[in-house]
Amino acid sequence: MMDESSVLDGVFEQFLRNPPMFRDREVLRHDYLPERLPHRENQMRCLGEMLAPVLRGARASNIFIYGKTGTGKTAVVKYVLGQLSKKANESSLPLKVCYVNCRMAGTEYRVLSSLCDSLDASVPFTGLSLGEVFDRFKSGLDTRQLLLVAVLDEIDALIKTRGDILLYELTRINEALSHSKASLVGISNDLRFKEFLDPRVLSSLSEEEIVFRPYDATELQDILNDRANNAFYSDVSVDGAVRLCAALAAAEHGDARRALDLLRVAGELAERESTKLITEEHVRKAERRIEHDRVFEVLEHLPSHSKLVVCCTYILSKVNAQHAITGDIYEVYRELCGQCGMTPLTQRRVSGLINELDALGLLNTRVISMGRYGRTKKIGLGIASNLVRDVFISDNRIGQLMNYVPACIAKAPPKKK
Repeated sequence: MMDESSVLDGVFEQFLRNPPMFRDREVLRHDYLPERLPHRENQMRCLGEMLAPVLRGARASNIFIYGKTGTGKTAVVKYVLGQLSKKANESSLPLKVCYVNCRMAGTEYRVLSSLCDSLDASVPFTGLSLGEVFDRFKSGLDTRQLLLVAVLDEIDALIKTRGDILLYELTRINEALSHSKASLVGISNDLRFKEFLDPRVLSSLSEEEIVFRPYDATELQDILNDRANNAFYSDVSVDGAVRLCAALAAAEHGDARRALDLLRVAGELAERESTKLITEEHVRKAERRIEHDRVFEVLEHLPSHSKLVVCCTYILSKVNAQHAITGDIYEVYRELCGQCGMTPLTQRRVSGLINELDALGLLNTRVISMGRYGRTKKIGLGIASNLVRDVFISDNRIGQLMNYVPACIAKAPPKKK
């Protein structure tokens, strides 16, 4: 019987014997910053014009950038700020650029902590009040006499879960600075994000705005060809795969990240088969694999209340209610909050979460007419129920609720067939 090490030795030796396909596979990852950004020249020029006053020691306007995932927002911002930093260094200007991904940071404390770290201002990982951290940030910034450009990426993720108090304070920070100047660049994937902001915050943040429209299939094909030339060796055939990856991504809101992931995974599948031809079948296999992994990741990283809403829909789907109404889900949601010691949100906020989950494809919602009784929304799972169970069962808080039978269901009379 062959042991595990022998099996792995065979796998590794086979990989090393095969001729390499990838010159640099990192080029196909969406966090790679290329030297060229095709079809985003206008946005780059526009952002450059908005930030140019910094080169004369002035404060640039706060800028709000929004567009769907994979439309090049982060890449353009990082590229333009990189060029701006080079120009500032040539003129010995004290420019400091700080980038924070709010989804990764998760809390206002960690966002402020990251801003402080960029200034070498000492802040412990935890333990201080938010006000104290903000005071240290202001003090550290003013002491260093800097021109700061702070980029808050995926800012919608923070505002939806934590509110806009931090953003309100940051947009007014210049009122408290004597020797430094700060500008904000907010990036959002949610086109409806502005609806969550207080009007005072919105007017301060959105002094300038740039909208990134989705890429079309031709533009995605140009981007993929550009990357493929650097990612693969010249004897690898990718033309058919590139066309299909671009078409599939264009059909899903023009997401360049999606197109790059498809091509990279398709290339890896072809590599395992020791072929230099990446076929459409490799792309189809990559699509199935990525979709499964994507749903897993999205479910795993949902905020707790969103997980509860999905859990409620899952529970209702098991009792022959494939499409529940908002009221049913809210009733079950309140019970589950009580079971796991969470304070329930209002029905209006839960309705907003349902809309967000529908936009992610995790729930399916449709409005139906009830005649003279008005209209109601029917809600069901948008993904397989066993996938929900597989992800949530390992969640310490939500997992224990997967087999829970709410009182409102247990007391309800059986439905007539």
